[in-house]
Amino acid sequence: MRQVFWKSSLTLLLFHIVSFFIFPWSLVLLLITLPLFIIGLKDLSQKRHTIRRNFPVLGHFRYLFERIRPEINQYFIESNTDGVPFSREERSLVYQRSKRVTDTLPFGTQRDVYEVGHEYVVHSMAPTHYDPKKLRTLVGGKDCLKPYEASIFNISAMSYGSLSQNAILALNGGAADGGFAHNTGEGGISPYHLENGGDLIWQIGTGYFGCRDHLGNFDPNLFAQKAQSEQVKMIEIKLSQGAKPGHGGILPKEKLTKEIAAIRNVPIGTDVISPPGHSAFSSPKELCLFIKQLRDLSGGKPIGIKLCIGRESEFIGLCKAMIETSICPDFIAVDGSEGGTGAAPLEFSNSVGMPGQDAIVFVINTLRGFNLKNEIRVFSTGKLTSAFGLIRNLCLGVDICYAGRSFLLSLGCIQALRCNTNDCPTGVATQDPELVAGLVVSNKRARVKNFHEQTMKGVAEMLGAMGVKNHQSLNPHYLKRRVSQFDVKSLDELIPWVEDGSYNKGIIPPRWQKEFDLASADKF
Repeated sequence: MRQVFWKSSLTLLLFHIVSFFIFPWSLVLLLITLPLFIIGLKDLSQKRHTIRRNFPVLGHFRYLFERIRPEINQYFIESNTDGVPFSREERSLVYQRSKRVTDTLPFGTQRDVYEVGHEYVVHSMAPTHYDPKKLRTLVGGKDCLKPYEASIFNISAMSYGSLSQNAILALNGGAADGGFAHNTGEGGISPYHLENGGDLIWQIGTGYFGCRDHLGNFDPNLFAQKAQSEQVKMIEIKLSQGAKPGHGGILPKEKLTKEIAAIRNVPIGTDVISPPGHSAFSSPKELCLFIKQLRDLSGGKPIGIKLCIGRESEFIGLCKAMIETSICPDFIAVDGSEGGTGAAPLEFSNSVGMPGQDAIVFVINTLRGFNLKNEIRVFSTGKLTSAFGLIRNLCLGVDICYAGRSFLLSLGCIQALRCNTNDCPTGVATQDPELVAGLVVSNKRARVKNFHEQTMKGVAEMLGAMGVKNHQSLNPHYLKRRVSQFDVKSLDELIPWVEDGSYNKGIIPPRWQKEFDLASADKF
């Protein structure tokens, strides 16, 4: 659109020159076109609003429509029915924190607290001060030589290719400034992940991008070479993702540049579709051996897996394999079926995979039953935007949270839902140089840092109100849910929790007995 602006401006200038000699009164038209030209120049030179930089003059209409819609406090109670991933309440919260705008509101509660399903945490009559700097968790089990103290809130997996180079630069720069980690996504480590020095979680997907040979198989030597980078703090083996579990990653050919093809070692001109499953292992025991191989090749860094829970028996079989081999991942990232993506078949997004809360409860119960929870950190991801969302997951037993789309909102994403078409208007999810240039890295990295910082501040304030002295001590009893108009229960009452080591003693809940009978450490 910037080229269109300049071409239009030049055309109008020539028109005015020619018209002046034929119709002198046409000079009056300058009273209309000159102000528009000045507005366009200002739009191109400002760095705060990507839409105005990419769409000079026309971009103002978006902000005009924002001004005339209902005020924030009037649409806070609206449900998410407008066809976009996040409600207006969630989007507004992210924008406010990213821009360090006050997120306080007048007139109190904006929700129906008597609605069935409403959740809240209990506060204390003896509140404390909780330091946000304490909101970190050490990741690394008994075999890990280089444990990593991670923030409890980090950027989840989004690849260079799906996102633009400026988006990657801004995300990683914000992570470096704020002291938290940035997951590379399965697209591999690009120069833009390394330029600003932010801590990286290197994700290894089924395509082994960045550590594959010319046939697409895992290359141990190439992996070892890149895993030694000081910026790479942890490695994550992606088994599946919530938005399209059992389906390989998709990078449309419209977004595949020569640079991205070189980073991933794939041919240009066709869609890049990762295989549905891994070729480096084919059973739970082989996965455990692959975890050990990566840990050894990386020099002892934390190795984890990411998955969306499907067949419960397969995860139980993986836990059995951990017991039999004495090899455990250092962390397990649980992605709910509500997880986001840049491109996925609709049926997969809507109808495949276990929702996040159910998956978290199942994974933590299974790890506890096998007495593995103290050895393995549990990460969670899926539509997290708020301090309450993080605390809610921590109460369920999660140690660390990921977020993807909320960090994209902090970059200026307007949820145009054009991620898979290469014409994202904000320059976030596109490889179009014109659109990418509109995203100013220095401005957006500050917003990424702000969003993380303000969210951590919110978590610390809520923990203080709860009288909690250690966030690791949170448990389901702190979280309440309304189950009827006149009845509220804590989640330790609503969810059947198992005792540590009970599965090793043969004490299996009846609801899981069939899954245990099907589970095997030797096959998925």
